[in-house]
Amino acid sequence: MQANIFLLALAMPTATILLAFGMRYGAAVLQARAQQRTGASQQDLLNGLAEIKARLAAIETVLKDVS
Repeated sequence: MQANIFLLALAMPTATILLAFGMRYGAAVLQARAQQRTGASQQDLLNGLAEIKARLAAIETVLKDVS
């Protein structure tokens, strides 16, 4: 009976520490993934804006030619 209590007294703080570090690691991974998705979506938005600017420039040249 004494050995069980001793092992439990060692295991519980160790498990708590491992759980805390595991949660910190998991949060860091999730944050990195979110930043990566945000960066990719911002890049897609910038590419879309560049395409819109190119189309607008083409429309302006057509309108200038018509005038």
